Amino acid sequence: MSRREWQDIFEEVTGELVEDYGDDWIIEFDDTIEAYKPARDWYQYIRGAFARFRCSKCGKTWPSRRVLVVFHFRLSRKSRRGTVKFRPFRQECRTCRDAEMEKPKFAPDNIEALLQKVEERIRVRCYRENWDDGHVPLRPVGRSEGPHEAAHCEACRRGVCRQSE
Repeated sequence: MSRREWQDIFEEVTGELVEDYGDDWIIEFDDTIEAYKPARDWYQYIRGAFARFRCSKCGKTWPSRRVLVVFHFRLSRKSRRGTVKFRPFRQECRTCRDAEMEKPKFAPDNIEALLQKVEERIRVRCYRENWDDGHVPLRPVGRSEGPHEAAHCEACRRGVCRQSE
């Protein structure tokens, strides 16, 4: 999951938004944001998506169909600059002892789908658009077999995982 890839797709997805309103928007990784605790004047969007993981100890890979991603966003009307901060939650290998929490790797199609949903929320929250019709459905690309393993999920450990809903 390269920062450049997320930034490039974000710029592509928000291009029309920038043209429509003239505000600049940026996206940043931020591992300090917490689900359900956006800072004052920030909005939140949380979504599950398909991603893959690779253990840095043994090299094993595994898919997960609902990796939790938290987005916090706001528009500063004074500076005409919007900021999106996001944090994908990690998972650990179930076979390695003392495994590291690994960052997910998203396919470009899944990054685009997530960012289209964020762009939709920006339009609703920051620009008061009505998106009841014609919104972009999120259709994650990829397959995952088997149950969700809460013991190895960072979001479960923090009590914010939606897998148990």
